Amino acid sequence: MADLEGNSAAKQFHPDVPAASFTHAIRGASNLDWGMQNRLARILDPQTGRTVMLAFDHGYFQGPTSGLERIDLNIAPLAAQADALMCTRGALRTSIPPATQAGLVLRASGGPSILKDLSDEYTAMAMQDAVRVNADAVAVQVFVGGVHESRSIRNLTTLVDEGYAAGIPVLGVTAVGKELVRDARYLGLATRIIAELGAQLVKTYYCDEGFEDVVAGCPVPVIMAGGKKLPELDALTMASRAVRAGAAGVDMGRNIFQSANPAAMMTAVRAVVHDDLDPAEAFELFRSASETTVSA
Repeated sequence: MADLEGNSAAKQFHPDVPAASFTHAIRGASNLDWGMQNRLARILDPQTGRTVMLAFDHGYFQGPTSGLERIDLNIAPLAAQADALMCTRGALRTSIPPATQAGLVLRASGGPSILKDLSDEYTAMAMQDAVRVNADAVAVQVFVGGVHESRSIRNLTTLVDEGYAAGIPVLGVTAVGKELVRDARYLGLATRIIAELGAQLVKTYYCDEGFEDVVAGCPVPVIMAGGKKLPELDALTMASRAVRAGAAGVDMGRNIFQSANPAAMMTAVRAVVHDDLDPAEAFELFRSASETTVSA
């Protein structure tokens, strides 16, 4: 029997104080289970609803692409500056220290290499393995309008169902085939389909016209994909325009790890996403940090 002696007689029920109501800035997450909300809050800042995600999952179809020859040397040191990492389970286990504090988005689909039809993907990981490595979300490519659209949607919905059972969110990644245009009409369609089918996050490309409509039409956070390598100022400008149009941050890979100074670029991207710093000022921050690194 519990020892009740010594307990304070004063009860602090505070009847005049309303019950706590927890709110956050993560779009569409208020009705999710506690575990999913907690995991999303490790990917996106719950105060701003934004994230700087570092993507280095390219090797699952490109092999040792430039900048990813040694993930342990080129990527692991950048993890401390990232809100979240997006990678494969193989790269995670071999090259990322377990003490890393960044959120984790694990690539869960895979298929042919760059030599074949990239849309011919299947789920490539069991949800139980995501649980085993303490992932905060899993990512799956969705080829809306592609030859294998139905299969990729099946991949998505299978992971969504398994994710609900495990309390793990799913990031749906809009893929653009050779015949599809990256305009607001297509991206708006693709992101909405992915959200409607249950994904808690969507990653898509930026478009110059109508991106704010793409974001507004998607009921879950839209994270901008960095895409191909751009000059640093151009990449910072694109990131700034995306978040000011409502994007929940960026998922950048080549524009970080193929930069002349990846660490300095991470600093500049964070300033754009989290502090709304003007791209030109962020570029000067990049140059200053690069000069400091060289002089050191």
